[in-house]
Amino acid sequence: MARGLAALLALLVSVSVSLPAAAAPADQEGDRIRELPGQPPNVDFSHYSGYVTVNQARGRALFYWLVLWLNGGPGCSSVGYGASEEVGPFRIRPDGKTLYLNKHSWNKAANLLFLESPAGVGFSYSNTTMDLYTGGDAKTALDAYAFLVNWLERFPQYKYREFYIAGESYAGHYVPQLAKLIYEKSKGIQNPAINLKGFVVGNAVTDDYNDYLGTFEYWWSHGLISDSTYHNLKKTCLFDSSEHPSPECVKNLNLASSEEGNIDPYSLYTKPCNSSASLKLGLGGRYPWLSRAYDPCTERYSNIYYNLPEVQTALHANTTGIKYPWKTCSDIVGSYWADSPRSMLPIYHELIAAGIRIWVFSGDTDAVVPITATRYSISALKLPTLMNWYPWYDHGKVGGWSQVYKGLTLVTVAGAGHEVPLHRPRQALILFRHFLKDTPMPTQ
Repeated sequence: MARGLAALLALLVSVSVSLPAAAAPADQEGDRIRELPGQPPNVDFSHYSGYVTVNQARGRALFYWLVLWLNGGPGCSSVGYGASEEVGPFRIRPDGKTLYLNKHSWNKAANLLFLESPAGVGFSYSNTTMDLYTGGDAKTALDAYAFLVNWLERFPQYKYREFYIAGESYAGHYVPQLAKLIYEKSKGIQNPAINLKGFVVGNAVTDDYNDYLGTFEYWWSHGLISDSTYHNLKKTCLFDSSEHPSPECVKNLNLASSEEGNIDPYSLYTKPCNSSASLKLGLGGRYPWLSRAYDPCTERYSNIYYNLPEVQTALHANTTGIKYPWKTCSDIVGSYWADSPRSMLPIYHELIAAGIRIWVFSGDTDAVVPITATRYSISALKLPTLMNWYPWYDHGKVGGWSQVYKGLTLVTVAGAGHEVPLHRPRQALILFRHFLKDTPMPTQ
């Protein structure tokens, strides 16, 4: 009987600057992407992708494409979302075959590492089928940490550099949990190979009670649900787990969904690509962020592009012949999610005390993990305020609002939905640059 193998797939995109060619170790060269099908000319950065084994015995391998970017779900692809329609250097055209450059890519400010995690998401796989049905927060963090350790052996030039983690949605769990694990593993080490300095999360699942409270308030205050449904949601859901709600909570969540109608909750004031009905199928009553990420037409282009054999060959992906097509979100992983702590706030307290930089941002037209949910969760930390709520500006126009606390910065982005860099790419890049410098958002 063959031994199991697990590997995660990731994508590395270097900073967008012209550099002289330098010899790289053979294992790095094996991951180099020579050219993606449909790639535009005059690309001025290097990119690599491949697999890193995180559990040899069970056969789990993660795919990677240094800021580590993670998407949520749980069960959604950082290549399909983060790399292809948010912060990565390429966007996919409607033909699903050609690419164009994203002029607001975050690799203009940092090296980016996109990780498809956990195993079973995107091109990441496990030879042990049960792994796909037993996913959860703890195993995801452990595998992501193992990935980083092994990846740095392949790319040792990134050891000891300042390291940051970024993500959105349910990565509001992944990011702080991984940051905590890195911090704990690095204690007592004077010069750790993973030199964690901070993390930034957007429209992030943070604390079930406060997230529910703020989400229900957002739905009601924006006229999406009735008074009675608002009352019943607070009565039946506030003390439930968002991942494992009670039957009564499920009943009222479904009623809220029917009252909201055919809207795109991930971007309240923009039209769905065709119909947003697909966003609400298969929820099983669970909280919407736990089923699907944002579903604009761009997701459909990704589903075409990443299933092209020539693209998979260029990415060094699907080398084991995975028997199911690449999808932006796994139908299995998210549906069978196990452990999901109700709050990340204790981790925030621990990492703030340790001096880890934390920024939280929120698009204010997202009805899935809305700004009110984020504000309630951050407020529950009871942090001292250093700079009170103020508008920040981009070329003389209000880009959003911000408040600086001791140990944490909160930034909103006006007019952005659940995927802030998709809706407001320029403002998102400004935010990212300020995060890296740890300077407050511009006041004029």
